[in-house]
Amino acid sequence: MKHVVCPHCSSTNRVPADKFEAELTCGKCHEQLFNRHPAAVTESQLASHIAKNEIPVVVDFWAPWCGPCRMMAPEYEKACGLIEPYARFLKVDTEANPNVGVRHNIRSIPTLAIFIGGKEITRISGARSASDLAQWVRAHIVK
Repeated sequence: MKHVVCPHCSSTNRVPADKFEAELTCGKCHEQLFNRHPAAVTESQLASHIAKNEIPVVVDFWAPWCGPCRMMAPEYEKACGLIEPYARFLKVDTEANPNVGVRHNIRSIPTLAIFIGGKEITRISGARSASDLAQWVRAHIVK
């Protein structure tokens, strides 16, 4: 069993490891746990995902005024489609959630970070293609 945080209601769901390929729904809100699209989250939701998910959490720290962030957004979405449900893909708007940037020491955007077991294990900055993002994530997670 793995704990998976719902991207819609932030409740924690227990999911059998052999069921990750099935269409999974949240026990509380009944929305899909994985829809192959990154979830936009707030500061408190991000903290919950990092602390409670027992799958890797990939976070895109971005801002709406950032050209490279907007350019990379569709590539990040494609990478999410390639890797979910083996990792949770999140997006955090650092302008709407300024404390997130401070808390995670974000110096430039876009910055992407991977969290496993509540701890950041790696990060990269700058826009990337979907294939580069997928390769980077796969190199740091265990399926």
